[in-house]
This record gives sequence, C-alpha cells and structure tokens, in this order.
Amino acid sequence: MSKLTLRPWQAEATEKAIKWLVHENHKRFLTNVAPAAGKTIFAAWLAKRLIEMGEIDRVLVIAPTKEVVKKWSEEYFFVTNRHMTKVTSADGDVQSWGSDLCATWAAVEGLLDAFQRVCSSNKTLVICDEHHHAAQAAAWGNGANGAFALAEKVVVLTGTPLRSDGNETVWFAHSDRGQIEHPDDGTYLLTYGQAVDLGYCRPSFFHRHEGKFKVELDDQTAATVSGEGGQNVSNSMKRIRGIDKALEFYTLACKIPYEDDGVTPLKDSYQRSMLDHGVNALERLQDRMPNAGGLVIAPNIDVAEYMADLLEDITAKKPMLVHSKLPNSENKISAFRNSTTDWIVSVNMINEGVDIQRLRVLVYLPYAQTELAFRQGLGRVVRSIGPDDDTEAYVVMPNHELFDRYAKRVEQEMGPRRRSDHNQNRFKKCPICDKENSLSTKVCECGHEFPERRPSFKTCPNEDCLALNPVHVDECQTCGTSFKNDFTIKLEDALRLGGVARGMDLTEEEVRIGEEIAEQVREGALQQGDEVVLRLIRQFPPESLARIKKLLDVG
Repeated sequence: MSKLTLRPWQAEATEKAIKWLVHENHKRFLTNVAPAAGKTIFAAWLAKRLIEMGEIDRVLVIAPTKEVVKKWSEEYFFVTNRHMTKVTSADGDVQSWGSDLCATWAAVEGLLDAFQRVCSSNKTLVICDEHHHAAQAAAWGNGANGAFALAEKVVVLTGTPLRSDGNETVWFAHSDRGQIEHPDDGTYLLTYGQAVDLGYCRPSFFHRHEGKFKVELDDQTAATVSGEGGQNVSNSMKRIRGIDKALEFYTLACKIPYEDDGVTPLKDSYQRSMLDHGVNALERLQDRMPNAGGLVIAPNIDVAEYMADLLEDITAKKPMLVHSKLPNSENKISAFRNSTTDWIVSVNMINEGVDIQRLRVLVYLPYAQTELAFRQGLGRVVRSIGPDDDTEAYVVMPNHELFDRYAKRVEQEMGPRRRSDHNQNRFKKCPICDKENSLSTKVCECGHEFPERRPSFKTCPNEDCLALNPVHVDECQTCGTSFKNDFTIKLEDALRLGGVARGMDLTEEEVRIGEEIAEQVREGALQQGDEVVLRLIRQFPPESLARIKKLLDVG
C-alpha cells in the first residue's frame, strides 16, 4: 500500500467524480486541469477508489506516446500497487496482457477488436489522457469510438481542451470556439492561473524577441521584415514566386543564415540572439536552483542541430540533442532528466506528458504555431517541485502575433500580482545550507563556493563606444545605441528548399506522423531510382509528408 498525500484539488476532484459516475450513474467525467498540476496521480487514485468500491474490474489508459505510457505505468503502480501492461505497438501479444493496460493511441488503432473484447468482458474504466488527440472522423477518434463503446466508465484528462484544427473530439459536445462542453457537475476545472496561486505550477514570464531582417538581392536591392513593422518589399522582389510566404517574419526567424559559401552557418543570427537571452535567464535562475535546465523547441532537425551548435559556442558546454533521426532519443531524454546538463534541444519530442521537473527556461521556435502546441510547450517548464520552489518559468519566443496573443491569455490567467513578481529576487540560495546570499557573494558562510557564471554581456555596435552591456537590454546603457537585433540574410537562404512548402497549415498530428515517415519515404524514392521523384521529395520538409501522403491516398 503506497503512502500518498493528495493535493486538495485531487481529493476534491475524486469525490466529485465518484458522485457523478457512481451515485448519479453517468458514464463520462471530464477533468480539465492545467499541465503539471498532477492529473495522472488523480486519475490513478480515482481508479483505485472505483476498484475498491467494486464499480470496475480493470483499468485501461490511452496515452499519446511511449514516454507517457511508461510514466503512467510507474505512477499507477505507486498509487495502486497494481501492475499495468504497456501496449505500445499493434503487434503485441494480446494473450499476455495483464489486468490493467496502458496503450498508445496508435496501438489502439491497430488492435480495435482486442480492446473491444477487453471492454465487453470486464467492467472497464477507460482513462483517456490528452483527449484532444481523439478527433471525430479521424483515425484515433474513430478508433476510440470503436474500441471503448462498451466501457463501463470513462474519465477524460486534458489540460488543453481545444484542438487547433477546429475538429471536435469524441464523446463530447463542443462550443463554437471548439472547446469541450460538459455539465459542470461532471467536470472538474483547474486553470493554470489557479494552479500557480496554489503553488502547483510556477508563474510564467514571456520575452517577445524582436528582430529586423534585411533580405538582399544580388543587385543589393533589399527587403526589410520585422515582427512589429511587417514587410517592406521592393517591386522587383514582389515578382519573385513565393516571396510573400518566404518573407514572413516567423518564416525568416526559422531560417538558418549562411556564409557566402552557402554551406557554413553564420554564428551571428536571430536564433543566436534568442539563445543569448535564454542562457542569461537560465544562469540567473541557477542562482536559486543550481540544476535548473533549459529546453529549446526547434521547427525542424536542421535548425535544431544549428541551435545545439550555437548553444555549445555560447556556453562552452555541449547540450543534449534529441530528434527522430537520432538513435535512443527517448533514453537520452531520461538521462537528461537526472543529469546536470544545462540544455536539451528537441524537435517535437519533448511535449505533452514528458515530465522533466528541473526545466525552467523555454526557447520557443516550433513548427506548429497553434495555441495547443504553445500551451503544451509551456507545460514543460511550469512544474513546481515543492513549496520551497520560488523560481519562475521563463519563455523566449519570437515577437510573433500569434504567440503574443497566446502569451497574453496566459498572463491574464495568472493575475496582476503574479505578473509583477518577475525578477524580484536579487539573491542566490546556497544549495548546501539554504542561506540567502547577495549575487556578488563568491563563498557562502558554510564554505560552499558558488560557481562562476559566464559574463552575460554584449558589446555596443557603436564603434565610438564599444561599451559592455547586459545581454538582455535593448539599447546601450552608455550611449543609447539600439540593440534591436538587425540581421542580414541572403535571398537564396530565405528561399532555401522547403521555405514555401512550410507555409502549409499543418496540424500537430501531421507534423508528428510526417517526421516519423520521412526516412521511409525518402528511402523508397531512392530505391525507385527516379531522380526527378527524389528531387521533388527532398524539397518537402519532413513535417509536410503526412499531408502529402493523405492527398495521394485520396486517389
């Protein structure tokens, strides 16, 4: 029997769910709770109570990824002392399944008949984690409808009940904005702002990173693009096919600039300036939490590798890099969780359900520009580790209209007091004796030597000044010269392969599937030996391949 102290909201939600599901005999209970507030522990405890009451015989959890399935299995055993079989592929041995199961959505899709038999032969509680994946009239939604129609009870868990593509999810009605609608008596709601006030999550602060790009033609005709000012494009440039999409501020923010050789990436770039802010924020937070870590979410593998190299150049330390083409990426994520490595760089691998408690800083440059993806990314850095955790979540993001809108909603949820708490702490805590020391202290009274931090300065671009300034300021503190992050990028870099294709409006699921099938598609094209086909395939970024496959399958 595990010793477990529930958070007040978990205990309250459990009693509300039992009243709705058991005493009032309803089938589905909705739990809409902020990421990092403890949804998994709540659901496992509720399952334990329902088993003890004789209301259910077995538990079946659906989760989005293998990483989340593993987490579920561990936490479920901790709470219930019952083993949970992990089902992560459609070719598993159904006969070896234990009483309780945790399966990925993809596995459920391939084993519909088996899950139907489980639900029909037992009083089964289905726990649907990250419910936004189960869109109606889509593979996973259809799979859920077919597999779990005969379940005794269903508990839905979500922290982001809004799909970016506007599709409705199974089992629930939806509002005009696409949000789940369910009776209040059958719903438990805990917003991010409430979770911050209760100490379950940490407050978030957003740095909207501006940049001005100068895009040059060979004849020195140029366009200027910025987050605030938009596009200023010459008539000669306007005649270039696809130029509008290629010269969007966010598109340029995701492009790697190159030296004149077209091969060597420049070190002075927009991405570099974002990372400078992120590194500075992490070092400040490490004064209070020495093992605090940072996460970079990159739009594609090329940019991820580029940003990893930039981080190593800035910090003189090698970050952890994980993406779909690297072996053992899931093991690397687990290793980072318990390491002292400062940074991890990811492409669509550290998202929903991935719990790395020491993450504090997010440098956010994703492919998916949706509020769902934004909230999921933010959820990786807001988890509190206890009542003594007085650190904050710090997000560096492009000064992009959509991201600004999402951030403002989060800020409004937190309330004015929390929004004003940023960077108020001017002391560093000794990790040995917990004594508060001034930031200039080198050795604590207990004898602990604080590590020396990298000088966080940048040089004034004014040749008559060249004064050193803190990396986060917008203008020189000596002469007033602007540090507005001006960058020059060649037109061929702006139009580099995949630039226009990346203007496709893709869903998170398409991005995930596209990256999974990319290597298989390219190998197939190579085996065919058709140079034209291979050249065409190479022009599409990996994340777009799922959409292309869908279009081809229609025929």
